[in-house]
Amino acid sequence: MPIKRKKINLALQGGGAHGAFTWGVLDRLLEDERLEIAAVSGTSAGAMNAVALADGYTKAGAEGARKALETFWRRMSEGAKMSPIKRSPIDVMMGNWSLDQSPGYLMLDLMSRIMSPYQLNPMNMNPLKELLDDCIDFKSVRACNAFGLFISATNVETGKVKVFDREELTADMVMASACLPMMFQAVEIDGVPYWDGGYMGNPSLFPFHYNSDCSDIVVVQINPIERKGVPRSAQEIQNRMNEISFNSSLLKELRAIDFVRRLVEEGRLTDKKYRSNRVHIIQNEAALKPLGASSKMNAEWAFLTHLRDLGRDTAQSWLDTNFEAVGNRSTVDLREMFQGIGAQHQG
Repeated sequence: MPIKRKKINLALQGGGAHGAFTWGVLDRLLEDERLEIAAVSGTSAGAMNAVALADGYTKAGAEGARKALETFWRRMSEGAKMSPIKRSPIDVMMGNWSLDQSPGYLMLDLMSRIMSPYQLNPMNMNPLKELLDDCIDFKSVRACNAFGLFISATNVETGKVKVFDREELTADMVMASACLPMMFQAVEIDGVPYWDGGYMGNPSLFPFHYNSDCSDIVVVQINPIERKGVPRSAQEIQNRMNEISFNSSLLKELRAIDFVRRLVEEGRLTDKKYRSNRVHIIQNEAALKPLGASSKMNAEWAFLTHLRDLGRDTAQSWLDTNFEAVGNRSTVDLREMFQGIGAQHQG
């Protein structure tokens, strides 16, 4: 008897090298024949995972997607081998994945605070763009009709989110989604400058409402929402500011989803164009939070595969606990999340 597959919408956060955690989550979910991807929304590293997923899926289904994701992250690691941004020998010896003691990272961090990318990199060279062009077949991505695909960037001039659809997607649009303004020059598309999508959609959830008939949203969360204690150093303060700003748009959309759900359940919103979405979150804050922000620039293969394995294990745990709820109920209590208690999995 054929397996009745459950549909899910995947929302993939950005987070630099920590996107390898999402790679691991996707790798495990693609193995599970009980699931079917209805649509994917991605930002920054989440956008790169999304296009690798679409490219591989178009060519060879789930196994092709798994292979494409591994190829992308392996090439990412190979491209970083000659980079001066590496762990210090002491950190290597201690098994510490952060770059806080890396002379190359500290110099780049300092320079990015006093000089713009237009001064530091006037030729606008970006090896990541070359990697995307080499690794991802965007004709294949645009031809992917197995699921919807949405990539978010931030319009520099208006401050609004821009969502690029699969049919028009290019490498420049993915680079726009990953354009950190202190690191890279704004990416211009049709004369409009864009920065990282994380500021206004990390990732955007609203495209699911208009373009997917699936009501289950699975957020693969990288950036910690809650972090105890007050940051003291300039670097800690900056890192926490980035975490807050890069989570704010997601939290606003989740709050809107919870608000609509309550109105629908209470019978106060009867228009059929509104629906009650079920929300699920795959995250491992306990493991990712201690890594620190600097490790998001650590592209060593050993670190990337460590994150991949962590993502796979976390996805397996989520499946074991929550698979039966998919299609039936949310596994995240959004009301508790917004009360500051944190997301709790329901039994």
